[in-house]
Order: sequence, then C-alpha cells, then structure tokens
Amino acid sequence: MELSLAWRLFKRELQQGQLLLIILAITLAVLSVSGLARVSERLQVAITGQASQFIAADRIIDSPVKIDAAILTKAEDLRLKHVTNMQFNSMVYSGDKFQLVTVRAVETGYPLKGDIELTSGKTKALPQAGEIWFETRLGGLLGYPKTIELGNSEFVLSNEISRLPDAGFNPFASSPVVLMRMEDVAKTGVIQPGSRVTYLYQFAGDEASLTAFEQSVKPLLNSTQRWVDVQSGDSPIAGAVKRAERFLLLASLMGIALACAAIGIAAQRYCQRHYDVVAMLKTFGASAKQIRLLFGTHLLLVTLMGIVLGIIGGVLLDFGISYLLPPEIAAYSPPLTRPLLLGVSTGLISAFMFSAYPLMRLLAIPPLRVLQRQLEGLQLGMWLHLLLSLGAMALLGYLYSQSWALTLTVVAAVLLLGVLLSVLGFVMIRLGHSVGMKTTNPLQLALAGLRRRARQNAVQLVGFSAALVLLLTILALRQDLLNEWQKQLPENAPNYFLVNIAPDDAKPLNDFMTAKGIVATDIYPVIRGRLTQINGEALISNEQSESGEKGRVGISRELNLTWRNTLPANNELLEGHFNQATDEVSVESGVADRLGIAIGDKLTYVIDNQELTVKVASIRAVHWETLQPNFFMIFTEEALAPFAYTSMASFYLNDQQATNDQSTNDTATNGQALSADGTPKDAVILALIQQFPTISIIDVGAMVGQLRQIIEQVSLSLTLVLALVLLASALVLIAQTEAGMATRQRELAVLRTFGASGWLLRSATGLEFALLGGIAGVLAVIVAEFALYLLKTQVFELNVYMHWPWWGIAPVSGALIVALLGVWRCRQLLSQSCSELLKAGS
Repeated sequence: MELSLAWRLFKRELQQGQLLLIILAITLAVLSVSGLARVSERLQVAITGQASQFIAADRIIDSPVKIDAAILTKAEDLRLKHVTNMQFNSMVYSGDKFQLVTVRAVETGYPLKGDIELTSGKTKALPQAGEIWFETRLGGLLGYPKTIELGNSEFVLSNEISRLPDAGFNPFASSPVVLMRMEDVAKTGVIQPGSRVTYLYQFAGDEASLTAFEQSVKPLLNSTQRWVDVQSGDSPIAGAVKRAERFLLLASLMGIALACAAIGIAAQRYCQRHYDVVAMLKTFGASAKQIRLLFGTHLLLVTLMGIVLGIIGGVLLDFGISYLLPPEIAAYSPPLTRPLLLGVSTGLISAFMFSAYPLMRLLAIPPLRVLQRQLEGLQLGMWLHLLLSLGAMALLGYLYSQSWALTLTVVAAVLLLGVLLSVLGFVMIRLGHSVGMKTTNPLQLALAGLRRRARQNAVQLVGFSAALVLLLTILALRQDLLNEWQKQLPENAPNYFLVNIAPDDAKPLNDFMTAKGIVATDIYPVIRGRLTQINGEALISNEQSESGEKGRVGISRELNLTWRNTLPANNELLEGHFNQATDEVSVESGVADRLGIAIGDKLTYVIDNQELTVKVASIRAVHWETLQPNFFMIFTEEALAPFAYTSMASFYLNDQQATNDQSTNDTATNGQALSADGTPKDAVILALIQQFPTISIIDVGAMVGQLRQIIEQVSLSLTLVLALVLLASALVLIAQTEAGMATRQRELAVLRTFGASGWLLRSATGLEFALLGGIAGVLAVIVAEFALYLLKTQVFELNVYMHWPWWGIAPVSGALIVALLGVWRCRQLLSQSCSELLKAGS
C-alpha cells in the first residue's frame, strides 16, 4: 500500500518537475565524477605511457648483480614483457687511438617502449651479431673507423646513434655509449669475476599486472638494487608527471565537492517544498513509518535515476572527449571499472549523506503547520548537517584521490567558505532591516529582495561561490604549472653539454664559441669528493648499517662538488645565506633532510686524500628536472682552490640558426642547420670534437624535444580538464538559478498587483542576481587564495603569490555571469501579466 502510494506520488511529482532539480544535481554529481575520473585516468595513463619512453619500459630493476630467477618467473606469470640488459665501462681501440666507452648490451625486444634514434631515423631493430652502434662523439674521437676492438673481439661500426630512449640525463657520465647484442659480450672476454657491471631488468605490461609485480617484488630488493619508474628522481619528466597527476586528481576532487554542494542544495530545496505535504499527511493520520517510507522511496528512486543518467552522461562525455584528443593519447584506454564504481559510490554516498539533515527536518514537521505556516518542527543542530556533509566529502575525496593533503585542502576550503557565508548572511539580515520593502528604484527593490530571501540567497551563494572557487583555483594552478614548465624548458634551453673541460682549454674554448657565434652558459668547476663526517661524527655506508654497525649513515659514493659566487638560477634559497666566507657550503635540501643536516653544522670532506671542513651556510631547493647542471654541494672558490678540477658548460645550437648577415634563416644547401657563422651544425660539433678531443660533448637535444612533447601533452590535458570543470560549473550555476523560482513568481505577482512596471522588475531582478554574483566573486577570491596557498605549499611545491587582478575581475565577472543567467531564467516570469502570474502560482 505504502509503496504503491509512494510510486504514484513519485510519478506525479516527476511529471510536475518537483524532482527535476535533485535528479539534475545527482546526475551532475555522478557525471562530473565518473566523466572527470574517466578522462583524468585516460590522460594520466597516456602521460605516464608517453613518459615511460624515457626509461624504455614501464618499470626497471637496476642491480649490480643478477637478480633471482624467481623474479623473472613472477613477471612471466603476470604476462609482463621483460628484457635483460647489461651496462659496463671498457676501452675500445682503433689503430693507435683508444677511448673509454659505456657499453650497453641488450637482448632482443629492447626497447620495450620508445625507439632507438639513429642519425638515419628511428628504429626498433638491434645491431647484428658482430656489429656495434655508436654515439656520434665516439666517431669524432676515433676518426670514424670502420671497425673497433673491444676486449678480444673486433666489431663493425655499422650505425650512428643519436639517442637511446633510456639514455637519461647525466652530464657527468662523460663516456660515449656503444650498443651491442647481449650474446656478443661473452666473446669479448671483458666481463670477469669482480667486474663492475650494472644489470638493467626492464618490464612492460598493463597497470594491474605491474602493480601486482611491484607489490610482490619491491620488498625483496636490497639496498644496492633500485626500483625505477617514470616518477623516479632519475627521470627528467618525473616532476612534470607528478604535478600533472596531482592537478588531474585535484580537478576531479573539486568536481566532487561541487557536485556534493549541488546535491545538498537540491535536497534542501526539495524538502522545503514538501513541508506542507508532510503536515497534511500527518493531519490525515499518516504514521511516521509511512511518511519515512514514502520519502525514503522517493530519495532512493531519485538517486537511482540520477546515477543511471550520470553514468550514461559520463560515458558519453568520455567518448566525446576522446575524439578531441590526439591519437597518441586517445589510444590509451584504461578500464571503465573504477570510474563507474566511483560514480555509483558518489551518487549513493552524497545523496544520502547530504540529504539526511533536510530529510530529518522534513519528517519532524508538526501537523500544526497546516494552520501556522511558519512552523518548521524540530530545529536540529546545524553541526549535524556540517558533520555529515564534511564527512561525506572527505570520504569521497580520499576514496578517489588516496591523498589526505588534497582531500583536507578541499575540506578546509569548504569550511572557510561556510564561515564566510555565515558572517555574510548575518550582515545581510542586519542591513536588510533598514532597507525594508522600498520600491522607489531598482537597487532598493533588489536589496529588499536579498533581505527577504537571506537564507535562500545564502544557499545560492554556496553554489555560485563554489563554482567560482573551482574555476579560479584550477585556472591559477594550470597557468602556474605551465609557467613553471616553461621556465624549466625555455626556447633556448641548452641542447649540448661539455664536460671534462681542462683549465687550459677554457680560453680556447671560449674563443671557439665566440668565433662560431655560440653563447655558452656559465662554466661549472667539477671536483670529486666524499663526505666523511658531520659535526665530527664519522659516517658509515648503508651496507655497514645493514650489517649491524652503529653510526650515522652517509652517502656511499663520491659527490660532484663545485663552486659559485652567486646562487644558480634553477636553485631556490630556503634557509640561511648563500656562501660568503671561505669555510661555508650550501647544501641541497633533499640531501640535508636525508642526512639530518642543518644550518651551522660542520661537514668534513676528503678530496684528493686531503680533509676539508666547512660550515653549512644555506639550504637550497634544486629543480632537478630543468636539464641544467645541478649539484648537491656548492662551495666558495677559495675553499676548493687547492684541488685539481675539470669544468663543464652547456650551450644552445639552434637547428634553424641564422647566418652572420642576419638577413635569412636559410640552412646549408645540404639541409643541415647552420651556426651563427653559417657553418652547418654537424660540422660545428665535429670541429669542436677535433679541436678539443679531451672534452666530451653530450647531445641532449633529442631529450629536450621529447620532454617538450610530453609537456605539450600535459598542457593539453590540463586544458581539457579545465574545459570539463567550466562545463560542470556552468551546469551548477544554471541549476542554482532554479532555486526559489516559485517564491520569486509569487513576489512578482504581488509587485505587479501594486503597479510595479516591467522595467522596474527586470532591472531589480538583474541587479539582485548581479549583487549575488558580485558577492560570490569576492568570497571566491578569498577562498581560492586560501586553497591555493595550501595547495602550492603542501602539494605542488610552487611559489605563493597573491592574484591581485582577481579582486576586480572575479566580482565583476561573477556579477555579469549570474545576472545573465538569472535574467535568462526569469525571462518568462518577467514577461507575464499579473493575472498570468497569479494563475500559474495557484
């Protein structure tokens, strides 16, 4: 009986549009979450997939010894592709010339991701047996011989390598790289017991299998073995990928908060419209159980309808967006399971948690309300509503992002917005008493309307402000991230590095650069040294610590040290002052945290068998992803003057460099790029190699180009997510204007009856919505600045600054947008006559 009545009332209210607002809100919530989650996951997988080409695989185990065969068996059980590579140093000979090289011996199947870039083009092939592929600079050093000797064997130099996909970026690794087959290593006789060899085990496969593999294998690795992925510190794209993923998570998390706000507003409005219905039902003898069943069924049906429509909308949104994506991103298609489950969970949790408080107030309506319309029954504490709402938001946020930092930031922003709205509502009510019901001009009528609908306006401000906060936060973060990446990779970022520069070569090298019209960066001295003591306490290695020795663990290798008189451009001073005294040193923040180093500590180094003790003067943050020379320790020149050193520098050589006459950007007749004096680019590099044979040249141009390509895809991802957020915000703004249409209709009928003109009503309505939009803009700026401070300092590690233009742009934009939406929604009411308004409201 009760279910039959509930169904009939549900159908009637659905036909009358009574439930449309809450269905729209739940649909929006599920669509936003499932759609944004799906698109965000697609973009994350695509970005990570593209970035994985930097390591030629999805995961790598780096080990000085062969790993247990059971690990490879586990990978095969999970259907992961894998290859084993070796890396070691050796001398190669050609006639009377010889050169130290880094040998990469690879198995068939390498690379699992990306391509080998030869001077003749990209390929996935490998050298034939008895062949070696070589880096360009090795050919220049040896005079491009046809064959070279490696150990006991002779190999044919068959192809010239521009770049290996997993070459990485290490300007201190000065040895040219040669590539050979794994099966050719044995006949060289180079590898003997005790030889220093690095084994690289590369794996690729689907994310679920990789995750299972990581969970089972990673705990088995010892301190000498490393687990590497695209987010490891060694990857130059690591910082960009991490920040992009955090941004995508934040955008979706903001979407959840926005959707939850919409559901809460819709539920509040629905329950308010049914206060009289509950009073009538109780008057006619309906029991509390029957009323609970009636409206509980309505809520369940509405929730299910919203979930179904939202899931359909989310899937369609993903399909639509996929057509706009570049093919290399659209090709990635993660499973639908998580976005769908997240959408359903969001619909259920948010609908019931955000509707609980309004529903309890609805069920507490007394029958006496039939006679006294102002009665609202039990006044439950708002703390309960706040607790349920914040609990639901935090639960959904953490389930989605798995990040307390992001979740708590959003919750803190919501709390601040709530406090500001409470203060504002109190002020509006107090000021409204002096305005009264004056209707002499549109502004007074608009202010009177704000006062009369103070509670309703506060509810609308939640939606308006939340939408603007979301837009401002996402827009600012997107721009800051793009600016940060642009600073890291400017158009003239160095694409060649020079290492092993002898002091005597510094002036001739500078003359060579000047003659060719090439501008080089600063020259950084490089000195090898080992940190042995901190405040007089001797340091031990990780191996010693694991074997049971007691002591402070240090860095188990020599460091590259340098000196500078000024702070490098890609460094940020966090504490102290940059080196001024001879006995002072500046330490990178990551090393300082790891070793427990603080300002004023005394560090002792061993350099060339001599001890050097200095005091920590500053702690620096270093942007490692800038592809610039970076150092853990920076000294003064006087401190390192007694020690022998080599230097390093970098320069930019444009593929389209202009000739000396600056009248054209033509290239040489053979299609090669020119230096500033008209010399082809390759000829410049060859001349540099021949004139300075002891200087090693590292070409990172291919890496910079690949990194820029990844950044462009990340930028596109951020733009698409911003577009989705704009759409979601617009839907919420439109839905918000629906609130209070019935009340506004009755007021317009009364004002028409008392002779108010159409111009006065249109102007007052537009001004009222404009004032709401302007207030929402001011609130949004305050909350957005607060949220950005937390996000930049706790999550994204970006510089914090005030967005002063927002204080003018946001209120004006909010006023215009909300006024246009409000007038557009009220256009039919404003055009109706008094009799039509009274008839429609009856």
